[in-house]
Amino acid sequence: MILAAALDLDGTIIGPDEKISPAVQEAIARLAGHMPVFIATGREPADVLRYAKELGLTTPQVCDGGANILDPLRGVSVWTAPLGPANAEAVVTKLREMGSAFIATHASGTASTYDDVPNWDLIRVSALDLDEGTADALAESFRGNKDMHVIKAVLPYNGLWAVDFTLAGVDKATGVSRVGKTLGVDPANMVAAGDSYNDLPMLEACGLGIAMGNAPEEVKAVAGFVAPTVEEDGLAVAIYEYVLPQL
Repeated sequence: MILAAALDLDGTIIGPDEKISPAVQEAIARLAGHMPVFIATGREPADVLRYAKELGLTTPQVCDGGANILDPLRGVSVWTAPLGPANAEAVVTKLREMGSAFIATHASGTASTYDDVPNWDLIRVSALDLDEGTADALAESFRGNKDMHVIKAVLPYNGLWAVDFTLAGVDKATGVSRVGKTLGVDPANMVAAGDSYNDLPMLEACGLGIAMGNAPEEVKAVAGFVAPTVEEDGLAVAIYEYVLPQL
């Protein structure tokens, strides 16, 4: 029995234009009439709160790749899993050396330059706008650090790549599980939808998995349903043709 839904943002709810299409908005509203629905994304809190408000979602929301749970009604974090000062400094210093764009979440907001980082108590760091080869090399350079979870994800708004850094053992499945505890719903009784490598943990953890048509083959392989692409309102198709008929 499906009792809740976890939905990725980029490439799933929104496409390159970063807008929610009317068809997807209506489908999510239909789904939310049956169960709690929450966003599960690598994005920072401000973006998640904005899209959750647009969708009328009141359930706790997942951001920062599973390291941050938000109460969308109060607009505050209710749980975080900080990266750790040593890890945070190592990652940001490496990105500064590379000249890479990045965004880092901390308790007071976000930082996108080295000088903006208030301290090393960061929740998540994401390197941005990388070509895939650079993203792979960056991720590989931290593979030996067992204190961090490192994963790459495509950026649908420009076709480039991000590399996300969170505390070891913290990923979207972690966030889904934490929200599940709040709701009293096991991930086995959830449906998840996503389109990139950072969605793999939650797709594997949830009872029903939806991969978008724009997802890599490795993501499609673990899904029970492959939807059309985000440009084709694939999430709406998945909700109407795969999820709702099973309720």
